[in-house]
Amino acid sequence: MVTAHGGEDFEAFYQAAYPALVADLYTLTGDWAAAQDVAQESFVRAWVRWSRVGRYDNPAAWVHHVGRRLAVSRWRRAATAAAALVRHGAPSSMEEPGPDRVALVRALRRLPERQRQALVLHHMAGLTVAEIAADAGVAEGTVKSWLSRGRQALAAELVDPSKQVFSEDVFCND
Repeated sequence: MVTAHGGEDFEAFYQAAYPALVADLYTLTGDWAAAQDVAQESFVRAWVRWSRVGRYDNPAAWVHHVGRRLAVSRWRRAATAAAALVRHGAPSSMEEPGPDRVALVRALRRLPERQRQALVLHHMAGLTVAEIAADAGVAEGTVKSWLSRGRQALAAELVDPSKQVFSEDVFCND
C-alpha cells in the first residue's frame, strides 16, 4: 500500500522497529501490555509526522525517545493517582441502582436501537431533536417519531397501575 505520506516506507520502518521498541519499553515499564500500548502510541505519533520523521538519519531513535517519554508520563500519572488514593482514600462505593433505574434500563433494552438512542440522547444527554437528526443523518420528523414511539413503548413497560413505577408525565412529548 502506497500513500501520500509514504506509507510503504512507514510500513517497512514499523515492521523493522516495532519489536525492539516494545522490548526497550518493557525493560522500562515491566509490563508487556503497557509496553505494547506505548509503542503503538509512539508509532501513531511517528505516522502523523512521517513526512518529517521519515527524513531523519535515525527515525527509530525518535520513536524510542517518544516511547520512553510516554512511558515515563504514564508512570507519573499512575504515581499521582496512587498518591491521591493514599491522601483521600478509596472512592466510596456506589449505591446499588434502585428498582426504578433497573426497570428503566430493562425497558430501554427492549426498545429498537434507534428509539433507545433517541430517548437517551434527548432526555438524558440533553440533545435537541435537530442535533440528534444531524448526528443520525435523518430528518427531524424521523427523530420525533422515534421519540414518540419510544415513549409509548416505555410507558407501556413502566406504567403499571398496580406498581406505579413511574408516572406518565415522565414521558411527555416535547
